[in-house]
Amino acid sequence: MTVDGRVARGDRTRGAALDVAVVLATEVGLHGLSLAQLADTLGVSKSGLFAHWRSKEALQLATVDRAVEQWQERIIDPALRAPRGVQRLWALHQARIDFYAARVLPGGCFFASTDFEYNARPGPVRDRLAEVFGRWTAFLEHLVGEAVAAGELPADTDVPQLAYEIDALGITAALRSRLLDPDTAYRHARQGLLHRLRALCPDPTLLPEGLS
Repeated sequence: MTVDGRVARGDRTRGAALDVAVVLATEVGLHGLSLAQLADTLGVSKSGLFAHWRSKEALQLATVDRAVEQWQERIIDPALRAPRGVQRLWALHQARIDFYAARVLPGGCFFASTDFEYNARPGPVRDRLAEVFGRWTAFLEHLVGEAVAAGELPADTDVPQLAYEIDALGITAALRSRLLDPDTAYRHARQGLLHRLRALCPDPTLLPEGLS
């Protein structure tokens, strides 16, 4: 099977542009992201980008989808390599905080920023963000449920509540690290979940005793 070189180049161009769009969205807001602004940043013509996205809204929706792919690649996929149970929950949280600490996105967490930005803006972009957030919540609850099923968390664990707490630690770290000392924010987020899981787990030796 042969691949049309023009199609491959177009896909690469589109992907590179969306990576820049995700960065810009964390700095100027997703609502503020436009084809003209992205073209200026990339040093290309707006008409060239118009071939990929016919409107500002189409670009915004594609940017959300690219941020999801980035989250999958940088946070979810590494965590899924850890053993199922509390170790996977811990690995997911660690990968998330590591991603924040690496400052991959100069404006902070894409989803923490856009969720606040769009919580009172009805429309397709808000709907897409709500869908993404719902899938993330369901994924967290699934991992907590796996740990319960494996006997690594008590059978009476409130699964939605623990998933909520895990996400809350991540969101708080993302927000506080932008305004206050980031190292303190990340340390508190890590310690908070580690202490919570070790207190719940019948075999705390599955988890680190402390942070190195």
